[in-house]
Amino acid sequence: MNTYAVEDLPRNKITEFFKLQWGSPEMVTSSGIYDCSALDGITVVNEEDNIIGLITYIIKDKECEIISLDSMEEGKGIGTSLVQEVENLAIKNNCKILKLITTNDNLLALKFYQKRGFILSKIINNAVERARKLKPEIPLIGNDGIPIRDEIELVKVLN
Repeated sequence: MNTYAVEDLPRNKITEFFKLQWGSPEMVTSSGIYDCSALDGITVVNEEDNIIGLITYIIKDKECEIISLDSMEEGKGIGTSLVQEVENLAIKNNCKILKLITTNDNLLALKFYQKRGFILSKIINNAVERARKLKPEIPLIGNDGIPIRDEIELVKVLN
């Protein structure tokens, strides 16, 4: 496995990855509308040259926000190492907090991030309804049959 900055890989490879994972590279959350294929990020690529992990983020003011995190091989530390790399970048850029938004159905993400020191900081009720107006392909039902309605912001204070 090798780690690369997103800009070190062909953009079409990044775009195709997001199309497979999310339906498109566009991410719509209450914090903004993002073209994930154009954001700063870090990838993990396997021996067959396939992306098996990818994280994107933005740094604004003294905050770093994780926009997307995908790990294709669960339980191997790929997601953890990507989050740690972004946390290190955030600290180097004098960020005070690292944050992200996920949906109410994403129980795996809620568990994953809380184990890594993030706390629940805000619930944005019905945020996904508003996002669907801009990205109608967001499904109504998510993981474990849970209706996707709300966004949950998680925050980690950086030292």
